[in-house]
Amino acid sequence: IANQELPDYEETRWVSGPPLFDRKIAIVTTAGLHRREDKHFTTGVGEYRIIPNDIDMDELIMSHVSTNIDRTGFYLDVNLVLPLERLKELSIGGQIGEPSEYHYAFMGATPPVALAAVAKDLAKTLKNDGVNGVVLAGV
Repeated sequence: IANQELPDYEETRWVSGPPLFDRKIAIVTTAGLHRREDKHFTTGVGEYRIIPNDIDMDELIMSHVSTNIDRTGFYLDVNLVLPLERLKELSIGGQIGEPSEYHYAFMGATPPVALAAVAKDLAKTLKNDGVNGVVLAGV
């Protein structure tokens, strides 16, 4: 892993956003989650899956390929890798504005160079959807 080729990124100035209670927030997870009917993730390919905000959490499966992942927590509570129910609770409580209509899952065991183009694509999608906050749920 130490010898992986990494993409170069331009310097980005820090920009303060609106207060949390005015934000539309999406979750991005690296747990390799997807709906049962979606294609499983392919090792080393830069891709993501779209998870609707109103999904039945029991319909999610994990096709993460790493043998180093203990899936016990996922089986007990999917919120450990996709804290969607917690996000909805924060919205109901007024701590955040609202959850995004869609959330996104990547395969965490993917080389960064393979993810660079799809990450830029997702950033445009999030911006076009009015998302101005993201929870990164790394696995």
